[in-house]
Amino acid sequence: MFFDTHAHYDASWFDSDRDALLSALPQFGIGLIVNPGCDLPSSQMAVELAQRYDHVYAAVGFHPSDLEHFSADSIHQLRVLAQEPKVVAIGEIGLDYHYEGYDRESQSVLLREQLDLAKQLDLPVIIHARDCTEDYLRILQEFRPRGVVHCFSGSAETAREVLKLGMYIGFTGVLTFKNAKKALKALAEVPEDKLVLETDCPYMAPVPFRGKRCDSRMIPYTAEAAALVRGTDTQTILEQTCRNGEALFGIRSAAASRR
Repeated sequence: MFFDTHAHYDASWFDSDRDALLSALPQFGIGLIVNPGCDLPSSQMAVELAQRYDHVYAAVGFHPSDLEHFSADSIHQLRVLAQEPKVVAIGEIGLDYHYEGYDRESQSVLLREQLDLAKQLDLPVIIHARDCTEDYLRILQEFRPRGVVHCFSGSAETAREVLKLGMYIGFTGVLTFKNAKKALKALAEVPEDKLVLETDCPYMAPVPFRGKRCDSRMIPYTAEAAALVRGTDTQTILEQTCRNGEALFGIRSAAASRR
């Protein structure tokens, strides 16, 4: 069994076959999935999917790129959604300075409000961080949340700073790309009990599927790349990262209960 700790099955890319695919995934060894929201509608859909499928769990939150949809009532609505039994985190939240025209101050306010919500609810967070290393590390050091920095793209030095906070680090199919040297160096810094794997699907499909729609069945390709760096085998990586994901999100799966 393996755990896709970050997958967007609410995305329109899955509209044609979402239910069939999610129903079939356990047959391919996918035991657990966390589907984070990026705004209120996607958070609501994540909760609905979690209610429908035993192996799917939800996170709720506002992505920095969806700042324009955040209103005065949004935190209250997230708080209500977060009371649902299968909501296991606040996310996907963070900072993103990649595109021109980003509002640094508003993103910071949005992130801080959601970190405060997570603290009040005693939930871990799922952090998105792109081109914002100094700022996001400073805010995380201030709040010191439980959680994960997902789709990690930083340096080995940044990974060490994240790990000092006790957080997990998540890697995607990027590990299989030809230009993955920085990610692979960061991976080497992560202790085995702080590593989780994710697809970030429908994006980030690993080689040999790069450019195609990604889904959770592709996690073993990322695990294989991680195993090569860490001097172990793919199955060991899949099993360890599954245990780590369960610990991160406080999920006790049927497989875990048998261990």
